[in-house]
Amino acid sequence: MNKNNELVTFAGNPVTLVGTQVKVGDTAPDFTVLRNDLTPAKLSDFKGKKVVIAVYPSIDTGVCQAQNRKFNEEATKLDNTVILSISCDLPFAQGRFCATEGLNNIVTLSDHKDVDFGTKYGFLVDELRLLARGTVVINEEGVITFVEYVPEITNEPNYAAALEVL
Repeated sequence: MNKNNELVTFAGNPVTLVGTQVKVGDTAPDFTVLRNDLTPAKLSDFKGKKVVIAVYPSIDTGVCQAQNRKFNEEATKLDNTVILSISCDLPFAQGRFCATEGLNNIVTLSDHKDVDFGTKYGFLVDELRLLARGTVVINEEGVITFVEYVPEITNEPNYAAALEVL
């Protein structure tokens, strides 16, 4: 398994990302995560749509909450696009947050069981078993058109750059 400790930091300290970092032009690897009702969801379930994958460490932090609110707001402006919000949080915590906040334009998915997304896309933080913050945009043909591994996990992603490619 690939490991990279030069790409991102957490609170200023380098962390090790496990898996293969994806890049623009790659065919997006399929992955399996869990929906809020514990049923599996795959990237291939959204075939034919543009997909924004909003990746974050924990729904219980202010930056992660802001990220989910922002992508939920932007989702209403996008045609033929689904926003998948993925973390290693339990599906129940994700569902509770979205219900409390009234976020119904994003699809929250949990990678906690197998970290299949985290390792296939290189977002898994080895030291914490959480996902690093970032964004992946995939076109209708399943090709990655934008990737951001946020250099400092405690910072928000570059929303404008991600949304611009849509």
